[in-house]
Amino acid sequence: MISILFCCGNLSAQNFSKIDSWLQDHADVMSGRVYLVLCKDGKIVYNKGVSELSAKQKMVGKILAKRQGKTADFSDYTATTRQQIASCSKWLSAALVMTFVDEGKLKLSDTVGKYLPVLSKSGKGNITISECLSHMTAIKSPDLKESLSEMRQTNSMDEAIQMIAAMPMEGEHGKVFRYSNTGLQIAGAVIEKISGKSFETLFAERIARPLEMKNTDFGNGKVALPAGGASSTPKDYMNFLIMIVNKGLFNGRRILSENSVNQMQINRVTNGVNKAYVPTEAGNFGYGYGEWVMENSTANKPGNAVTSPGLFGSYPWIDNQKKTAGFLMAFYLNNKGRHEYYVELKKLVDEALK
Repeated sequence: MISILFCCGNLSAQNFSKIDSWLQDHADVMSGRVYLVLCKDGKIVYNKGVSELSAKQKMVGKILAKRQGKTADFSDYTATTRQQIASCSKWLSAALVMTFVDEGKLKLSDTVGKYLPVLSKSGKGNITISECLSHMTAIKSPDLKESLSEMRQTNSMDEAIQMIAAMPMEGEHGKVFRYSNTGLQIAGAVIEKISGKSFETLFAERIARPLEMKNTDFGNGKVALPAGGASSTPKDYMNFLIMIVNKGLFNGRRILSENSVNQMQINRVTNGVNKAYVPTEAGNFGYGYGEWVMENSTANKPGNAVTSPGLFGSYPWIDNQKKTAGFLMAFYLNNKGRHEYYVELKKLVDEALK
C-alpha cells in the first residue's frame, strides 16, 4: 500500500517518478516500511510512504515488540509517525551543545576536566568539547549497541561519566577517530553541569520548542542518551533540517548562529587522524560535529552535504548548495548496502530538485 499525505510546491509529481520507484524497490529490504519527506527552499515538496510488510516481517515485529513488553504496530508510516531514531540523535545533541557555545557559556576548546573532575582523575581531563562532538576523544568505547545498553543501566549522568572514566584510552585525544556514544555523553554531562538542568529539559527548551518539534524528545529514563536516545517524527526532524539549511534560522527566529552551523559541518577527520572505527554505512564520509560530511569538504570549510543516519535505518541529510533537505524514516538493522542506498537516493533527489 502506498500513501501520499501531501505534496506541495510548484514541482510536477512526474519529477519524482524515479524516487517513487526507489522507495517501492527498497521497501522490502528496509523491513517493509519507508517514509520520505523532502524540502527545497524551506518548503515541503515531497512526502510519501510505502508499506509492504510481509507475513515474516510482521511475525518478527511481533516478537520484538513482545520482548519490549509492547504491542506491535503495523500501521503505515506517516509524517507524524514517532519512533526511535538512534544516531540521528547525534545531530540534535550537537546542535544543543552549540547553543551554549553561541551564548559564550562554553568554548569548543574547553577541556572536560574543567567541568567533570572524575575524567581528570582518570587521565581524560584534557579532552576538549570539540573532540567530544567529533568522536576524537581517543577513549576506547564498547560497540554502539553495547554502549547504549550499558548506559541505560546507569542511574544518573554522574554514574554514566564514571563508567566512561574507567574506559581505556587507545591513543592521543584529537588524533583517533572512533564513532561511538562516548563523546556526546560527556558533552551532555557538561551542559548539565553548566546549566543545572537535565539534558532532556535543555533539549526541550532550546531545540524542540522553538523548532515546533512537538513529538521529539530524549525520553524519561534515569539518564539521557545524547548519542542515540531520541525519538522523533519525519515532520519534526524536517523542521530541524530546515533550520540547518537556513544557517540557524527557523520561522525568523535565530536558533543557532551561522558560525555554529558552519563549524558543525567542517570535516575534522583529517589525514593525520587514525580511524579506529568507522561504521560500514558511512563509507568514505568525513565527520564534523554530530554529523557526517558527505560531499565537497575542504580544509576549514563546511561541506556541501551532511547527514547523521541512525542504526535503525533512518537517514536525514541537507545540501547547502541546493538548499534541500530530506528525511527517510525506516526501522531495520541489516546495514548491508546502506551507504550505497544513501548515495543513490540523494543522487535521485538532486536530479528531481534541480
